[in-house]
Amino acid sequence: MNADTSKPLLIGGEWLRSSAPPLVSVNPATGATNYEVHTATAEQVEQAVLSATQAAAQASWRGMQPPQRAAVLHRIGELMLRDAETFAELQRIENGKVHAECMVQVRSAAATFRYYASVCETLESALTPSRGNYLSMAVYEPYGVVVAITPWNSPMTMEAQKVAPALAAGNAVILKPSELTPSPALLLGRIALEAGLPPGLLNVLPGTGAAVGSALVAHAGVKMVSFTGGTASGRRIAVVAAQKLMPVALELGGKSPHIVFADADLDAAADAVAGGIFEGSGQSCVAGSRLFVQRSVYEAFIEKLLAKARGLKVGLPDRPESKMGPIASFAHRQHIAGMVDAARAAGAEVLTGGGAPEDEALSAGAFYLPTVVAGISNRSDIAQNEIFGPVVCAMVFDDEDDLIAQANDSVFGLASGIWTRDFPRAWRVARALEAGTVWINTYKQLSIATPFGGFKDSGLGREKGTGGMRLYQQAKGIYFGLGG
Repeated sequence: MNADTSKPLLIGGEWLRSSAPPLVSVNPATGATNYEVHTATAEQVEQAVLSATQAAAQASWRGMQPPQRAAVLHRIGELMLRDAETFAELQRIENGKVHAECMVQVRSAAATFRYYASVCETLESALTPSRGNYLSMAVYEPYGVVVAITPWNSPMTMEAQKVAPALAAGNAVILKPSELTPSPALLLGRIALEAGLPPGLLNVLPGTGAAVGSALVAHAGVKMVSFTGGTASGRRIAVVAAQKLMPVALELGGKSPHIVFADADLDAAADAVAGGIFEGSGQSCVAGSRLFVQRSVYEAFIEKLLAKARGLKVGLPDRPESKMGPIASFAHRQHIAGMVDAARAAGAEVLTGGGAPEDEALSAGAFYLPTVVAGISNRSDIAQNEIFGPVVCAMVFDDEDDLIAQANDSVFGLASGIWTRDFPRAWRVARALEAGTVWINTYKQLSIATPFGGFKDSGLGREKGTGGMRLYQQAKGIYFGLGG
């Protein structure tokens, strides 16, 4: 593909080309090349930080009244809905999610911009209790330049979840999308300019984490970083942030326990467990990848789950009948297959799946079947390490104490699910689980209004909710003396 037809990057409101090696976007459903995307050079990283620094300092945004700033954010959401089909197609051909899920995610992303438009317009500062002859208050200021680094599994929702509150808080943003899914971010940048966002407030720099991401995180002009991705990368960012004394928000990996008690509605639980691990081909940080079923109903429940897994239509993501598309890349499918094969070699039983589909129409793509692995302990490698694929590890528990001990025996603590008709039990277990989100008799219900983040190695900080805007601000105390 000729570099002149490649997608440019966005700096300071200008669409620029680059001398750096481009990203080659590959459709994981077909193996065909989509297009090339320009990546930022070291000089363009400097240019983007300078542009963002200048834009953040301008009163045209930082000093803009909240209703006017909110109007721009709301307009971005409207334009995303206008271009929903384009957003959905870009995500589908870059990470392989089925079209219906892509449409749900673009609508969610648009709603996130509308939500933070409302938060921007209504969130209040605080008049603090006085302890002397003065009036005191807390006000909130933007950091300045915020870097948002987003993953490939759900780029539209993750980018909205970071960009919208960071802009609402008065910052300038440099968005570094995953090298697998750069196009939704570039389209968001184009829409933001159309919506009236002043140039330089949203810059989009495609590139690898090693080259572009690392340079942005280490740059002295960057004052805050928000990252969603793997725990190892999060640790590296945290080290640099500690050296800079820079705040970070890190939403990292997960190995979420999905728990089924004997008194649960087993049919509803089976639906939720299947959706919680197989939706999006299991490429979700909150995927319910560790299944714990009470011993007395284990066999019956596993039969229901196997029926769900075997009946799930795996197919090309542009086909309406497809419920699960390919893995987002061929390299990642190899990683998933390697973990399942290693577990099988160690004595695990693969009850269903465990390989690519036999359908010749899917042979060119990075497809992997819904997989249920049993005959393992919670301490096995496959139960302890994040797979990030459509693989559920099925295990047994005997009682509540046994369950809590096993569920918390993980370095991760992002999400969890509980199925039981016993409300006091649900409450006890929910409070005992070391996880940032607990779903009870439901799974993967997500609200932009509810704080989200992880315990332990699953991250630092909380996104979403009104606190998701405060995440991108620093508090300032102001005192007015009343002594005359």
